Amino acid sequence: STNIVSIASQRLAFKSPLPAAPFLPGGYDFARAAWFQGLAATGRVIGDVEVVATAEDRSVLAGMQRSLSQHIRKRIDGSPGTIAAAFASGDRGAITKSDQEAMRDAGLTHLLAISGLHVSAVIAAAYLLTVRLLGLFPAIALRIRLPLVGSLIGAGVGIGYTLLTGAQVPTVRSCAAAMLVLIALALGRDALSLRMVACAAVFVMALWPESVIGPSFQMSFAAVIAIVALHTSKPARVFLAPRDEAWTKRWLRNIAMLFLTGLVIELALMPVVLFHFHRAGLYGAFANVLAIPLVTFCIMPLIALALVLDLLGLGAPFWWLADGSLTLLLEIAHRTAELPGSVKTHPAIDQWVIALIVSGGLWLALWSSFARLLGALPIAAGVAGLIMTPSPDILIGRQGHYVAIIGKPGQLLMLRNTRSSYAHESLVEMAGSTETVLPIERWPGSNCSSEFCSLILHRDSRSWTILIARNRIRVEERALSAACERSDIVIADRWLPRSCRPRWLKADRSMLDATGGTSIYLEDQMIRTVAAGQGSHGWWQGDNYRSGSTTFRRPTH
Repeated sequence: STNIVSIASQRLAFKSPLPAAPFLPGGYDFARAAWFQGLAATGRVIGDVEVVATAEDRSVLAGMQRSLSQHIRKRIDGSPGTIAAAFASGDRGAITKSDQEAMRDAGLTHLLAISGLHVSAVIAAAYLLTVRLLGLFPAIALRIRLPLVGSLIGAGVGIGYTLLTGAQVPTVRSCAAAMLVLIALALGRDALSLRMVACAAVFVMALWPESVIGPSFQMSFAAVIAIVALHTSKPARVFLAPRDEAWTKRWLRNIAMLFLTGLVIELALMPVVLFHFHRAGLYGAFANVLAIPLVTFCIMPLIALALVLDLLGLGAPFWWLADGSLTLLLEIAHRTAELPGSVKTHPAIDQWVIALIVSGGLWLALWSSFARLLGALPIAAGVAGLIMTPSPDILIGRQGHYVAIIGKPGQLLMLRNTRSSYAHESLVEMAGSTETVLPIERWPGSNCSSEFCSLILHRDSRSWTILIARNRIRVEERALSAACERSDIVIADRWLPRSCRPRWLKADRSMLDATGGTSIYLEDQMIRTVAAGQGSHGWWQGDNYRSGSTTFRRPTH
């Protein structure tokens, strides 16, 4: 912390030794991320926090980052200022939730993370300015290799920008790849090659091997590989080859290639995005073809010029232009996100599906002969598996407090109106539903009391009776046992007595403490649990779970 604080209540409540495991099977694993970050525990302060004295700021770069962010937000008000601060300093804390959701649903979230686009733009600007300005002086241009000098200046600027924006893993990865490009330029070699991408991947895996299974690594390299493979292919080189033509035709060809590049990137990223986040923007290619040039050629140069000219007190016009450009960017994001069907949600995807698609994509990218088309076969098989991935019928969050049921396609039934937006969004996304969400008591045929809800689901010409506990109020054991006997599945966030014996599954606290979040597929009579995918790693706390130790009886009807 950067401040010395006094805790009024003098109490600190620890939630768990580690951040929570995935909420549902296929969800994000906060515990695994914390394990590799070296975090030992999470918690929250109970009571008021009072700042007694400001601590000494020992990090020069962190202080510069905060000062830069504050300076930019003073020059540009509102949402555009928060986005500008994110571009210049990596500070995304002030971005509103509505803007974040709009950028996400429009496929523009990558613009908020300081990664390849931003680092490349900064280094490219430094390189080109150096080469162009020094080229104006014959005495220098005739005696010194300008690409070498430009590469050195670009490397220094890129490293400084990486450190200033917090040196996060995606930024460091992008900076390392950019350094390889600069080395290739300095040596007169082809800078755009898959060898460069492979070197950058080896560099990252050597320093952060755990990042390979994370979305940041996979999305970054999927996008870069798609770009390099497209632009080094023979058809693309022929299409972009210089020719004697009007400048309008040349610009139209470049715009067409820009749109095609955005489309290819979206196609490469969509399986990875659906696998990790279970939702993707369908119009990302169209939004990116407008947003990426706007950010690269307008917003970032304007912010840089405004910051430089602020030293002379002349930055106001450029801040005004940057404000207008950022407003346009947010307008693109919000308009795209509001389009009908702009977001596609998808239930948890099996690993073999994403493995087929990734292996086919790599085959297409690495081969240059006609044999590369064979990569379409595993991609087609993976896409077929993606389309046929079934939606779970019942979703049970960890400890059984949150329950969602697919009543019918596009309709999700919730046990309770949760105040946790994370729990609500997780249930909706894992169900693959973005349409109607109803409380269980409004489902036709449901019977709810103050303690339990009972309802019937029809699946595959079979009816399933489900009993769900609504609270922890004490219930007479004989009545509970009779209700359990009439039910196929019983779900509760408390421990149920042994006398509660449903016909198929009893998902009470004793089971869920061992298995974690659970997804139930009624037609296949299949159950997926968080514990089944955790193994014996140190970040998993369900020590009582052993594969195959939990048994379920087939329904007798």
